[in-house]
Amino acid sequence: MVERSPAVKIRIADLMNGKYFYGNREEMKPSYVITSFSERVSRVNIVGTVVDKFLGEDGNYSSVTIDDGTDAIRVKSFEGLPFEKFELGEMVRVIGKLKEYNGEIYIAHEIMEKIGNVNDEILFKTEVLDKLVKLKKIVDSVKALSSQVEETELQSYAKETYGIDDETLSVIMESKKKEIDYSPAVLEVIEKLDEGKGVEIKKLFEVLNLPENVVEKTLDELINEGSLYEPTIGSLKKV
Repeated sequence: MVERSPAVKIRIADLMNGKYFYGNREEMKPSYVITSFSERVSRVNIVGTVVDKFLGEDGNYSSVTIDDGTDAIRVKSFEGLPFEKFELGEMVRVIGKLKEYNGEIYIAHEIMEKIGNVNDEILFKTEVLDKLVKLKKIVDSVKALSSQVEETELQSYAKETYGIDDETLSVIMESKKKEIDYSPAVLEVIEKLDEGKGVEIKKLFEVLNLPENVVEKTLDELINEGSLYEPTIGSLKKV
């Protein structure tokens, strides 16, 4: 029996901006995406909002589009109408395998469930952000070294130090170097936590589980651009 790949908690944008590799059915190797943060993902666990739904008339095909604030992706089912009970605007968790057809990366449906507790959504997003911070340090380390050593030496370093194989390394080097944009996730967390009077800044540092300098920088940028304001000293509210 083939062992099922773990469902990786991930942002949709990282899937859509990653590089897709086709699997091999005869060798029982699944298709997968390698992200610019060095993750190799064949089965995903995402959380987002249902923004579109299609139910086939014959009852054999249906799809939903899920948006997590970073990007959107379609989830497809070719067996019955598993999405019939879900409504637009509902927050859901989706688990499934990554597939590709005509240039579109999509998720083959396995599980889709409603998320009723806002804390579950916040926890999911902070876990993903925390992971990305750690992965970015690794990727930046590899990129920094790339200008100082030969390719073979870089490959050896990446493999021995971080377990990054040559295929993943090539994706990392192809990707454009850019900072993670934490703003959408931070804004969403503030909106979810706000019960009407804003959110205490010290609570954000506790909940976001990110380095203090990252939180400070993101909050300052959001305040300067007018996305956040201080209704009272020590608290923030989304405009």
